[in-house]
Amino acid sequence: MRDALGAVGSVLLLGGRSEIGMEIVRLLVGLGASRVVLAARGDLAPPAGLDAEVHVLPFDALDVRSHAAVLAKAVDLVGDLDVVISAFGVLGSQDDYDADPAAAAEAVAVNYGGHVSVGLHAARVLRVQGHGTLVMLSSVAGARVRKANFVYGSAKAGLDGFAQGLGDALHGSGARVLIVRPGFVVGRMTKGLPPAPLSSTPRQVALATVRALREGASSVWVPRALGPAFGLLRLLPRPLWRRLPR
Repeated sequence: MRDALGAVGSVLLLGGRSEIGMEIVRLLVGLGASRVVLAARGDLAPPAGLDAEVHVLPFDALDVRSHAAVLAKAVDLVGDLDVVISAFGVLGSQDDYDADPAAAAEAVAVNYGGHVSVGLHAARVLRVQGHGTLVMLSSVAGARVRKANFVYGSAKAGLDGFAQGLGDALHGSGARVLIVRPGFVVGRMTKGLPPAPLSSTPRQVALATVRALREGASSVWVPRALGPAFGLLRLLPRPLWRRLPR
């Protein structure tokens, strides 16, 4: 439960290796969060220097039948969940997906289906609590899908729509959804790729996310200028949109 000053007490990060997710966790701990659950696939050691009670749980985005148990175990470990961060995902390349449609389908299952599963389970927990925020990491790639990464972008478009609908479904329950829409993020996932205009770092995305959490916002673009920029890009005629560089 948030304290009288609005500080978060507990955080669940689904995707415990996410650079953005961990930056959000570090900022929330610095602001008073004292109980953290990191859910990730494979062995994950608690990060050094995190001044909080930290628990690690196994989590596989594709194993949707296990997701209810992951949320239940997190509640068993730390009590009510003030913030649940859904931050897992894979990028991949469009060329690889063109060559291997099965890999494309699996990536979509992670980037969209996995978030649908944990989102619904988390919403159920937060609704019962009567408070808490689900942070969904979307992307500008889903705002208007480009041919350069249309498998990834289509999954993010679906995720963004799902998150908007889930936020509406939770209205009045005391729980809410915060949709985070970063542009190109310079980090492990994009290593080797040339930065796009209006790029950001995991730290910058985390700072914007925590600010939006404290303001009670329902969505945030990172950087903020991407919001109006994509408002215009959505109006770009399709023949011109197709000609955008890869």
